[in-house]
Amino acid sequence: MTTNNTISILGAGSWGTALAILLAKNGHKVLLWGRNKQKMLAMQEAGENPFFLPDIAFPPGLQVTSDLQQAVTQSHDLLLVIPSHAFRDTLNKIQAIKPDIQNISWATKGLEAETSQLLHQVVAEVLGNIPNQAVISGPTFAKEVAIGLPTAVTIAANNPDYSKHLAALLCNETFRPYLSDDITGLEIGGAVKNVMAIAAGIADGLGFGANTRSALITRALNEIGRLSGRLGGQQKTLMGLSGLGDLLLTCTDDQSRNRRMGLAIGKGQSMEQAYEAIQQVVEGVQTAKLVYALANQLEVEMPIVEQVYKVLYQNLPPREAVHNLLSRDYKAE
Repeated sequence: MTTNNTISILGAGSWGTALAILLAKNGHKVLLWGRNKQKMLAMQEAGENPFFLPDIAFPPGLQVTSDLQQAVTQSHDLLLVIPSHAFRDTLNKIQAIKPDIQNISWATKGLEAETSQLLHQVVAEVLGNIPNQAVISGPTFAKEVAIGLPTAVTIAANNPDYSKHLAALLCNETFRPYLSDDITGLEIGGAVKNVMAIAAGIADGLGFGANTRSALITRALNEIGRLSGRLGGQQKTLMGLSGLGDLLLTCTDDQSRNRRMGLAIGKGQSMEQAYEAIQQVVEGVQTAKLVYALANQLEVEMPIVEQVYKVLYQNLPPREAVHNLLSRDYKAE
């Protein structure tokens, strides 16, 4: 596959901007699209994203636009980095502009709000059988990628040649992609870890220690593996970057919006107060509801997800949620 064409990043948040900076630093022509015309004009004028990644200059080759038709028609590869709740709507708009699209990937983490579907299922419904499609996931904080700190991710594709193509676009001396064919496993790991990060934040906000956190992360990985396996994901995927790696990152570092949401709730704040402080989408809040419903539908036992759901949506006191987890019947690990 050629790498001499424009790559369009759809989604000008922190992660989309970081990937656009990475690709432009690698010498590629990049179009970064966002739907807010005023913000995109401000980014173009400033030569940076002052809203999410201030003081990190755009490299040569990175242009911004609010014109979706331009982004879709002038690119060889589309990379979606938008919130999961806007995923289907964006795909519908892409389909209306360019129904014969060949190359699409996404770095969005979450499930579809209305259906609890995995995002590759939404792609199939809207765009049909795209020849080349892939998901990019792993332990990644946007700012660290944008400033060039060492990072590794996993790319899972329906076509091994396409995963190699994307890896070649992204790879440099500080950014290393690994390859997989387990799209389902990557999507489940990337979505559910956000719920678990809220749980870890709640535990730390309550003042519990490292013992609690390590036990929670271990049992969380077990839960994620059960759901992924039930949907056809590979167990080895969850032991890699997009499973254990991403889970550790989001559960233990305060750059994680989901962890910060949990911390606030554990300290007695409301979700509204936490959102006011975070000022960005916290994917795990919506995902908790979706994963809870999906686990019930599939009869998959996910006690941590259940307690997070009840704290977020049924006003269960966080300490009572922890008590519920600790008072469950004994069982073999």
